Amino acid sequence: MDYINEILDMVIRKNPSESEFHQAVKEVLESLRPVVEANEEKYRREALLERLVEPDRQIKFKIPWVDDKGQVQVNIGYRVQFNNAIGPYKGGLRLHPSVNTGIIKFLGFEQTFKNSLTGLPIGGAKGGSDFDPKGKSDREVLAFCKSFMTELYKYIGADTDVPAGDIGTGAREIGYLYGQYKKIKGTYEGVLTGKGLTYGGSLVRTEATGYGLLYLTDEMLKANGHSIKGKRVAISGSGNVAIYAAMKAEQLGATVVTVSDSNGWIYDPEGIDVAALKEIKEVKRERLTEYLKYRPQAEYKEGRGVWSVKCDVALPCATQNELHLEDAKVLVENGCIAVAEGANMPTTLEATQFFLNNKVLFAPGKAANAGGVATSALEMSQNSERLSWPFEEVDKKLKQIMVNIFKNMSEAAKEYNAEGNYVLGANIAGFLKVADAMMAQGIW
Repeated sequence: MDYINEILDMVIRKNPSESEFHQAVKEVLESLRPVVEANEEKYRREALLERLVEPDRQIKFKIPWVDDKGQVQVNIGYRVQFNNAIGPYKGGLRLHPSVNTGIIKFLGFEQTFKNSLTGLPIGGAKGGSDFDPKGKSDREVLAFCKSFMTELYKYIGADTDVPAGDIGTGAREIGYLYGQYKKIKGTYEGVLTGKGLTYGGSLVRTEATGYGLLYLTDEMLKANGHSIKGKRVAISGSGNVAIYAAMKAEQLGATVVTVSDSNGWIYDPEGIDVAALKEIKEVKRERLTEYLKYRPQAEYKEGRGVWSVKCDVALPCATQNELHLEDAKVLVENGCIAVAEGANMPTTLEATQFFLNNKVLFAPGKAANAGGVATSALEMSQNSERLSWPFEEVDKKLKQIMVNIFKNMSEAAKEYNAEGNYVLGANIAGFLKVADAMMAQGIW
């Protein structure tokens, strides 16, 4: 059995119920075959892959808090510090009922390579809880966040591990978490990113993942003789990433025709009204059915189906494994030329392979949605300097980072005789930097 298959078998054996983690490891390691086979003796001797797939640290803890009725609730908290070979651990906190060890591990593993691709000195981590902030009062969210941070603070710090927002963790939650950290530690440091602008946050951070997704998508299209201008774009999701991806797509001359949430999806052939979407989701915190009050000519449909609409570019921005093989077949049949992942691993392995086999330009999430963590790292820099850079400066740095990510993954794919395979290119480019750092620092 070859080295990669040995590691895949080991991961499944050691983590039997963590299917998302298995999927993420398989996707990365299969792409790394050309590199691993060229360096197998050295990597085996150093047990490099064994160390790469095992987190440095897994932390799991209870989070008791009191709801508005006086009832004590108990949630589970997680922090997986995966790899800090190139910098302090960095990765978001996801608050969602689906959160479990396997999901946090897959996200932390992916984050290691995503952070490497940014070119910035940050390692990979992820955390969160099975707490659901939806439908909770501000007081309940505050109670939860205070209890969560009362345990989490022991393991994080500006030069140790810097968490950020993620699904369910927005400006409100980051503010509550930061306030509790500051109260416990008595220090004012950049330990969390995604902070409010009045207390150390960075301009562009809110827009960063969506904007970055479009910067990279546009660069990928240009490199292959296309442009985002004039294209019909289908987007899934209606959270932060989807909203600002739609906004930047429109600014670049595209027409966004779909968005979705967990209940259904909107089709607006004249183009999604981003201002209405922002008001519904960011201000009112309502379901997408409200969109019809703003745009009665649009269509709302229950359930799945967002990928059934004819489009040139598809941007899955909701959650993992939302775009299946059947969806990929429909997209290809309808003439889709490019897919870029705004969420983490939203496309199944079978669907990804189908896109690659059918010459659809495909940008994996670890590259395409790296704009969020890149701008988080820029926030860390501003915090260290006690400065706040103007919007234009941060946006310019973000765009350059995304252009460089595309360039690096494109060149890596070409170097390993897989030109145009950006999945392979992103994984190799992200891996090599981490692997070189691990080898240079000895066994730890």
